Amino acid sequence: MQRYPRNMIGYGPNPPQANWPGGARVAVQFVLNYEEGGENNILHGDAASEAFLSDIAGAAMWPGQRHWNMESIYEYGARAGFWRLHRLFTGMGIPLTIYGVATALARAPEQVKAMKEAGWEIASHGLKWVEHKDMPENEERAAIAEAIRLHTEVVGERPRGWYTGRCSANTVRLVAEEGGFDYISDTYDDDLPYWLEVGDRDQLIIPYTLEANDMRFAVSPGWVTGQDFYQYLKDAFDMLYAEGSDSPKMMSVGLHCRLIGRPGKIAGLKQFLDYIQGFDGVWTPRRIEIAHHWAEHHPAKRVERPSQMTKDRFVELYGGVFEHSPWIAERAWNLELGPAHDTATGVHSALCRMFRSASENERLGVLTAHPDLAGKLAAAKQLTAESTGEQASAGLDALTDQERETFTRLNTEYTDKHGFPFIIAVRDHDKPGILAAFERRIGNDRATEFAEACRQVERIAELRLKELLA
Repeated sequence: MQRYPRNMIGYGPNPPQANWPGGARVAVQFVLNYEEGGENNILHGDAASEAFLSDIAGAAMWPGQRHWNMESIYEYGARAGFWRLHRLFTGMGIPLTIYGVATALARAPEQVKAMKEAGWEIASHGLKWVEHKDMPENEERAAIAEAIRLHTEVVGERPRGWYTGRCSANTVRLVAEEGGFDYISDTYDDDLPYWLEVGDRDQLIIPYTLEANDMRFAVSPGWVTGQDFYQYLKDAFDMLYAEGSDSPKMMSVGLHCRLIGRPGKIAGLKQFLDYIQGFDGVWTPRRIEIAHHWAEHHPAKRVERPSQMTKDRFVELYGGVFEHSPWIAERAWNLELGPAHDTATGVHSALCRMFRSASENERLGVLTAHPDLAGKLAAAKQLTAESTGEQASAGLDALTDQERETFTRLNTEYTDKHGFPFIIAVRDHDKPGILAAFERRIGNDRATEFAEACRQVERIAELRLKELLA
């Protein structure tokens, strides 16, 4: 059994209607990452200084030393940048979600007080602003627990949202297993929230962003001027707003005190805030409000997923999709199935792969397993339930004597010539159309008809699966 855990389909071509409050066409959500005082620093017990997300080009960690310039850049974020952003957002009446590193919050009582008085959400950004990728699982679990404890102690209430950023492959699972978070944001994989099944818990995921994010002032390729940032945000907003006439989405904007808090950069952000306030149908919530809205309007709903079925269950459900040929489903179950196969299209792809890779004799066996159209088996009511419904859909269960005679003649001529019955996806046709196809195809050579019959078998399977997996 091979299973591929990555979800490469998401909502697919038909995302849900977000139903944002007031019929908003787009939810624009601003996050301010508060990391200053939680970064790598030997004063914090770390082995080296910080090297990530600053205006120092090509910065490297200094093992065993304090990096005075790096420290002062982070300090700018706390001393000046935060307050400039606080004035901007409170002045415009737009709330923020804070991703607060617990140890940074503990060193920022004035800023925490201002966040709370502004009514901003303070979500957790982990215990320290450090890499988690090499943390043993038990160590990371302990760090998550300590982040929650310290956050609760400093803020006065536990965090309901979580974003690590510098996470490991285990982070989302470990945070979900903690059980107390309304949402987790350690993904960048969608324009809408979605539910993730983690054991017995249905965990809401609200994806974040690394591109509509001021961090690109500190990485390459990135922003140079505030106008660069503004133009990108404007372009993203304009596209999402246009899409929102039919399919409303969410736009996340990521900010950092020490980056966008600089006067030459924040001008672009202010220009964007002014811009979106000129539109109707724009919702600017905190992330926790998105979480509560999604839980109310799009609650988690578990379904039986093909990629998670036992072999017996998979064959029980899909063994009859190809007429009397359960071996196709048996082989398909052994493929590398994953979330992309939990739809009618996904199961169809897996089954068709096994049908196409089968020997010619095996495929011929599938063709000959199909009954004649309006033939003896139909008259004797010995068709499978699927075939019975399909033939009835085109009126083949209610033929006149003349029509029955015509079908009998064509069935005999076709089978005698090609060695397998005439196969057509009857749900795609009416009775005259089926007869016309019969008359047209009966004159083809066997190879042409064999290929066409196989295509029709796959189409029949597709239609059957759409009924099974609505």
